[in-house]
Amino acid sequence: MEWLSPPYLPIIVVFWMHCSLCLAVTVTTTRHKVEVHEFADAELSCQFHTERDQHPRIEWKKKGHDVSFVYYDGHFRGPFEGRASIQGATVTLLRVTQKDAGEYRCEISAPLDSVSLGETNVTLRVLARRDHQSIPPATYSWYKNNQPLSSSRSPNATYLMDKHSGMLEFKAVSRDDSEDVNVGAVVAAVLVCLLLVVGVLVVVHLHRNGFLSRSGPRKDPTRTHDTPHISSQNLHRTEDTSNVNYVPPPQEVSRVL
Repeated sequence: MEWLSPPYLPIIVVFWMHCSLCLAVTVTTTRHKVEVHEFADAELSCQFHTERDQHPRIEWKKKGHDVSFVYYDGHFRGPFEGRASIQGATVTLLRVTQKDAGEYRCEISAPLDSVSLGETNVTLRVLARRDHQSIPPATYSWYKNNQPLSSSRSPNATYLMDKHSGMLEFKAVSRDDSEDVNVGAVVAAVLVCLLLVVGVLVVVHLHRNGFLSRSGPRKDPTRTHDTPHISSQNLHRTEDTSNVNYVPPPQEVSRVL
Protein backbone atom coordinates (compact mmCIF):
# COMPACT_ATOMS: atom_id res chain seq x y z
CA MET A 1 0.00 0.00 0.00
CA GLU A 2 1.55 3.19 -1.27
CA TRP A 3 0.05 5.47 1.47
CA LEU A 4 1.97 3.50 4.10
CA SER A 5 5.25 4.03 2.30
CA PRO A 6 7.94 6.16 4.02
CA PRO A 7 7.11 9.45 2.22
CA TYR A 8 3.54 9.40 3.52
CA LEU A 9 4.07 7.73 6.91
CA PRO A 10 5.20 10.88 8.86
CA ILE A 11 2.21 12.80 7.58
CA ILE A 12 -0.14 10.06 8.75
CA VAL A 13 1.45 9.98 12.21
CA VAL A 14 1.13 13.75 12.65
CA PHE A 15 -2.49 13.67 11.50
CA TRP A 16 -3.30 10.86 13.92
CA MET A 17 -1.68 12.71 16.83
CA HIS A 18 -3.60 15.86 15.94
CA CYS A 19 -6.91 14.01 15.85
CA SER A 20 -6.14 12.37 19.19
CA LEU A 21 -5.75 15.81 20.75
CA CYS A 22 -9.00 16.98 19.16
CA LEU A 23 -10.88 14.06 20.65
CA ALA A 24 -9.54 14.71 24.19
CA VAL A 25 -11.97 16.04 26.78
CA THR A 26 -11.09 19.57 27.93
CA VAL A 27 -12.14 21.12 31.25
CA THR A 28 -11.69 24.78 32.21
CA THR A 29 -12.96 27.33 34.75
CA THR A 30 -13.50 31.08 34.61
CA ARG A 31 -12.29 31.60 38.18
CA HIS A 32 -9.71 29.45 39.91
CA LYS A 33 -10.10 31.48 43.14
CA VAL A 34 -13.51 32.41 44.56
CA GLU A 35 -13.87 34.70 47.59
CA VAL A 36 -17.22 35.34 49.26
CA HIS A 37 -18.50 36.42 52.66
CA GLU A 38 -19.93 33.92 55.07
CA PHE A 39 -23.57 32.95 54.47
CA ALA A 40 -23.41 34.18 50.86
CA ASP A 41 -23.69 31.97 47.75
CA ALA A 42 -20.52 30.79 46.01
CA GLU A 43 -20.37 29.87 42.32
CA LEU A 44 -17.73 27.32 41.31
CA SER A 45 -17.52 27.44 37.52
CA CYS A 46 -16.64 24.45 35.36
CA GLN A 47 -16.86 24.25 31.56
CA PHE A 48 -16.02 21.20 29.49
CA HIS A 49 -15.85 20.15 25.84
CA THR A 50 -16.03 16.66 24.39
CA GLU A 51 -15.80 15.54 20.78
CA ARG A 52 -17.63 12.23 20.81
CA ASP A 53 -19.14 11.60 24.23
CA GLN A 54 -22.33 13.65 24.51
CA HIS A 55 -23.17 12.44 28.02
CA PRO A 56 -19.98 12.57 30.11
CA ARG A 57 -19.96 11.91 33.84
CA ILE A 58 -19.68 15.03 36.00
CA GLU A 59 -18.18 14.85 39.47
CA TRP A 60 -17.21 17.46 42.05
CA LYS A 61 -14.85 16.60 44.88
CA LYS A 62 -13.45 18.52 47.82
CA LYS A 63 -9.88 18.10 48.94
CA GLY A 64 -9.03 17.88 52.62
CA HIS A 65 -7.58 15.25 54.87
CA ASP A 66 -9.63 12.92 52.73
CA VAL A 67 -11.19 13.56 49.34
CA SER A 68 -14.98 13.74 49.72
CA PHE A 69 -17.71 13.81 47.10
CA VAL A 70 -19.69 16.98 46.56
CA TYR A 71 -21.60 15.95 43.44
CA TYR A 72 -21.70 12.35 42.21
CA ASP A 73 -24.05 10.27 40.07
CA GLY A 74 -26.39 13.21 39.49
CA HIS A 75 -26.86 14.12 43.18
CA PHE A 76 -25.20 16.30 45.79
CA ARG A 77 -23.68 14.46 48.69
CA GLY A 78 -22.96 15.00 52.37
CA PRO A 79 -23.36 18.54 53.75
CA PHE A 80 -24.18 19.93 50.27
CA GLU A 81 -27.33 17.86 49.86
CA GLY A 82 -30.28 20.23 49.65
CA ARG A 83 -28.23 23.45 49.58
CA ALA A 84 -26.52 23.42 46.20
CA SER A 85 -27.49 23.53 42.53
CA ILE A 86 -25.77 22.69 39.25
CA GLN A 87 -26.07 24.22 35.77
CA GLY A 88 -24.10 22.29 33.16
CA ALA A 89 -21.06 21.52 35.27
CA THR A 90 -21.03 24.80 37.24
CA VAL A 91 -21.98 24.36 40.89
CA THR A 92 -23.52 27.02 43.16
CA LEU A 93 -23.15 26.45 46.90
CA LEU A 94 -25.84 28.17 48.97
CA ARG A 95 -25.05 30.02 52.23
CA VAL A 96 -21.47 28.87 52.56
CA THR A 97 -19.78 28.69 55.95
CA GLN A 98 -16.22 28.41 57.16
CA LYS A 99 -16.42 24.64 56.84
CA ASP A 100 -17.07 24.97 53.11
CA ALA A 101 -13.79 26.77 52.46
CA GLY A 102 -11.13 24.75 50.68
CA GLU A 103 -10.05 23.39 47.30
CA TYR A 104 -12.58 21.80 44.96
CA ARG A 105 -12.02 19.74 41.84
CA CYS A 106 -14.34 19.35 38.85
CA GLU A 107 -13.82 16.05 37.02
CA ILE A 108 -15.32 15.19 33.62
CA SER A 109 -15.19 11.58 32.39
CA ALA A 110 -15.83 10.94 28.68
CA PRO A 111 -15.13 7.24 27.89
CA LEU A 112 -15.75 7.71 24.16
CA ASP A 113 -12.97 10.29 23.81
CA SER A 114 -9.38 9.18 23.28
CA VAL A 115 -8.37 11.05 26.46
CA SER A 116 -11.34 10.30 28.65
CA LEU A 117 -10.64 12.36 31.80
CA GLY A 118 -10.26 16.07 32.37
CA GLU A 119 -10.29 18.17 35.52
CA THR A 120 -9.89 21.71 36.91
CA ASN A 121 -9.44 23.10 40.43
CA VAL A 122 -11.25 25.95 42.20
CA THR A 123 -10.23 27.36 45.60
CA LEU A 124 -13.02 28.75 47.77
CA ARG A 125 -12.21 31.38 50.41
CA VAL A 126 -14.92 32.26 52.94
CA LEU A 127 -14.62 35.58 54.81
CA ALA A 128 -16.11 35.55 58.28
CA ARG A 129 -17.89 38.47 59.94
CA ARG A 130 -14.75 38.88 62.05
CA ASP A 131 -11.80 38.97 59.71
CA HIS A 132 -9.41 37.10 61.99
CA GLN A 133 -11.59 34.01 61.59
CA SER A 134 -11.50 34.02 57.77
CA ILE A 135 -9.85 31.13 55.96
CA PRO A 136 -7.14 31.87 54.93
CA PRO A 137 -6.56 34.78 57.37
CA ALA A 138 -7.20 38.27 55.99
CA THR A 139 -4.44 40.88 55.64
CA TYR A 140 -4.67 44.68 55.95
CA SER A 141 -3.18 47.58 54.01
CA TRP A 142 -2.88 51.28 54.91
CA TYR A 143 -2.88 54.18 52.42
CA LYS A 144 -1.72 57.81 52.60
CA ASN A 145 -2.75 60.20 49.83
CA ASN A 146 -3.91 57.15 47.82
CA GLN A 147 -0.45 55.61 48.10
CA PRO A 148 0.10 52.33 50.01
CA LEU A 149 2.27 52.48 53.10
CA SER A 150 5.16 50.04 53.21
CA SER A 151 4.82 47.25 55.75
CA SER A 152 8.57 46.73 55.93
CA ARG A 153 10.15 47.90 59.17
CA SER A 154 12.53 50.58 57.95
CA PRO A 155 14.81 52.12 60.62
CA ASN A 156 13.76 55.62 59.48
CA ALA A 157 10.03 54.88 59.56
CA THR A 158 7.94 56.76 62.13
CA TYR A 159 5.28 54.04 62.33
CA LEU A 160 4.84 50.33 62.92
CA MET A 161 2.33 48.36 60.85
CA ASP A 162 0.94 44.89 61.48
CA LYS A 163 -0.76 43.72 58.29
CA HIS A 164 -2.34 40.75 60.09
CA SER A 165 -4.09 42.71 62.87
CA GLY A 166 -4.49 45.97 60.95
CA MET A 167 -2.76 47.97 63.70
CA LEU A 168 -0.92 51.17 62.62
CA GLU A 169 1.13 52.67 65.46
CA PHE A 170 3.21 55.86 65.30
CA LYS A 171 6.35 56.06 67.41
CA ALA A 172 6.63 59.81 66.85
CA VAL A 173 4.27 61.94 64.80
CA SER A 174 5.83 64.46 62.42
CA ARG A 175 4.49 66.97 59.92
CA ASP A 176 5.17 64.52 57.08
CA ASP A 177 2.71 62.04 58.59
CA SER A 178 -0.27 64.34 58.03
CA GLU A 179 -2.29 64.28 54.83
CA ASP A 180 -2.59 67.20 52.45
CA VAL A 181 -5.58 69.42 53.19
CA ASN A 182 -7.33 71.62 50.64
CA VAL A 183 -7.33 74.94 52.53
CA GLY A 184 -9.50 76.69 49.93
CA ALA A 185 -12.19 74.06 50.20
CA VAL A 186 -12.19 74.30 54.00
CA VAL A 187 -12.54 78.12 53.94
CA ALA A 188 -15.36 77.92 51.39
CA ALA A 189 -17.20 75.37 53.53
CA VAL A 190 -16.90 77.61 56.61
CA LEU A 191 -18.26 80.64 54.71
CA VAL A 192 -21.21 78.65 53.42
CA CYS A 193 -22.03 77.49 56.94
CA LEU A 194 -21.89 81.08 58.26
CA LEU A 195 -24.22 82.31 55.51
CA LEU A 196 -26.67 79.54 56.30
CA VAL A 197 -26.66 80.42 60.01
CA VAL A 198 -27.23 84.14 59.30
CA GLY A 199 -30.06 83.32 56.89
CA VAL A 200 -31.78 81.12 59.46
CA LEU A 201 -31.55 83.82 62.12
CA VAL A 202 -33.07 86.42 59.76
CA VAL A 203 -35.96 84.14 58.85
CA VAL A 204 -36.65 83.39 62.52
CA HIS A 205 -36.66 87.12 63.37
CA LEU A 206 -39.07 87.97 60.54
CA HIS A 207 -41.36 85.11 61.47
CA ARG A 208 -41.53 86.14 65.12
CA ASN A 209 -42.52 89.69 64.12
CA GLY A 210 -45.27 88.46 61.81
CA PHE A 211 -43.76 89.63 58.52
CA LEU A 212 -43.90 86.13 57.08
CA SER A 213 -47.49 85.38 58.21
CA ARG A 214 -50.65 86.09 56.22
CA SER A 215 -52.24 88.26 58.94
CA GLY A 216 -49.56 90.95 58.63
CA PRO A 217 -47.43 92.45 61.41
CA ARG A 218 -48.30 91.42 64.91
CA LYS A 219 -50.20 94.03 66.96
CA ASP A 220 -49.12 95.06 70.41
CA PRO A 221 -51.73 93.71 72.83
CA THR A 222 -50.84 96.38 75.43
CA ARG A 223 -51.70 99.25 73.13
CA THR A 224 -55.10 100.92 73.90
CA HIS A 225 -57.64 102.18 71.38
CA ASP A 226 -57.77 105.83 70.43
CA THR A 227 -61.55 106.15 71.20
CA PRO A 228 -62.28 106.96 74.82
CA HIS A 229 -63.88 104.37 76.99
CA ILE A 230 -67.17 105.25 78.55
CA SER A 231 -68.37 103.09 81.37
CA SER A 232 -71.90 102.64 82.69
CA GLN A 233 -70.76 104.17 85.95
CA ASN A 234 -69.79 107.39 84.21
CA LEU A 235 -73.15 107.52 82.45
CA HIS A 236 -74.97 107.09 85.75
CA ARG A 237 -73.04 109.90 87.37
CA THR A 238 -73.86 112.18 84.45
CA GLU A 239 -77.57 111.56 84.83
CA ASP A 240 -77.47 112.18 88.55
CA THR A 241 -75.72 115.51 88.26
CA SER A 242 -78.07 116.72 85.55
CA ASN A 243 -80.97 116.94 88.07
CA VAL A 244 -79.16 118.97 90.76
CA ASN A 245 -80.70 122.46 91.56
CA TYR A 246 -83.60 121.91 89.24
CA VAL A 247 -86.03 124.93 89.24
CA PRO A 248 -89.48 124.36 87.75
CA PRO A 249 -90.73 126.97 85.36
CA PRO A 250 -93.11 129.65 86.79
CA GLN A 251 -96.77 129.00 86.46
CA GLU A 252 -99.04 131.51 84.93
CA VAL A 253 -101.49 133.25 87.41
CA SER A 254 -104.85 133.91 86.04
CA ARG A 255 -106.15 137.36 86.93
CA VAL A 256 -109.81 137.95 87.50
CA LEU A 257 -110.98 140.99 85.89
